[in-house]
Amino acid sequence: MTPSAKQLKTQVDLRSMNTLGVSAMAAWFVRLARKDDLPYWLSWAREKSLPVLILGGGSNLVLAQDFPGLVIQMGLKGRCWESVSQESAILDVAAGENWHDTVMYSVDAGYGGLENLALIPGTVGAAPIQNIGAYGAELGDVLASVDVFDTQLGEWRRIARQECRFGYRDSLFKQEPGRYVVTGVRFGLSRQRPLNIAYRDLQQYFAQVQREPSSLSGADVARAVIAIRHDKLPDPTRLPNVGSFFKNPIVSRAHYEKLSASFPGLVSYPDPGGVKLAAGWMIDQCGWKGYRNTHVGVHARQALVLINHANGTGKDILDLARAIQADVEKTFGVMLEIEPLVIGEDAA
Repeated sequence: MTPSAKQLKTQVDLRSMNTLGVSAMAAWFVRLARKDDLPYWLSWAREKSLPVLILGGGSNLVLAQDFPGLVIQMGLKGRCWESVSQESAILDVAAGENWHDTVMYSVDAGYGGLENLALIPGTVGAAPIQNIGAYGAELGDVLASVDVFDTQLGEWRRIARQECRFGYRDSLFKQEPGRYVVTGVRFGLSRQRPLNIAYRDLQQYFAQVQREPSSLSGADVARAVIAIRHDKLPDPTRLPNVGSFFKNPIVSRAHYEKLSASFPGLVSYPDPGGVKLAAGWMIDQCGWKGYRNTHVGVHARQALVLINHANGTGKDILDLARAIQADVEKTFGVMLEIEPLVIGEDAA
């Protein structure tokens, strides 16, 4: 069945569809409610030589200018359980479902694996692209497979976790941008999976509320993560932001030892690639935490979060980000990498 032309809209403002609240016009726009319509709209854009942007919750996106092509907003919905047993189950979720709601849905069912990733904004389809992570856990730890449309081969595929090339905030889907459109994600969850509460913030939280690790459930961990995130991070519906704006950089052991000699309080974590440094700590040391100008600023409680407090543009956000990058590089010899996807001429 051919999609209706009434679904296609022109000159649509994306302000309400990105959590930074940046105004940018999409030349063409369609909300995808049926998976089978996807090849049609991709072909429609290709015939007109239009670029395509797949839009989820807009929670990891900086719109630096108007988008001259077709924006396809992912509206696919649905969750179902597969291979259910007393010990484990596969949860199959459509790409347009809300991420946090899905985490709580799995936790409430008693299956563990996603609890550390509670309250991350966005949709399920964006999660494997970024290999989202928080509080000592990453999506790749529990992902079973990803359903995609391969635009290069023109076919539907199911990509197993081992093929996803997951790394720190990285994946096959980032490494080959534009090739794969994620339409669904399958998670391997378990009632027997040990809880991951090694992260310092979680340990401090449970010590404060006087809970022994042996008494905890996945729901307890999810509630702790929610409380910690509420305390540290601004609600994007009230203060527009995309969460962490910079990745935590990974440096060599030699570079780390040199920095730790000069900065005794340097916050770091072990990493297979060397040593991971806390970008927020470095930004704070450079004096940026709580900074704000006429339109944009840095959150007062978390220096990793850039905020759009007064109708700033994508360029305003990127100008601030570049000033922070330059200052951190001058002070620590480390170039911070921007985490969200930047769309527009300023992406370089």
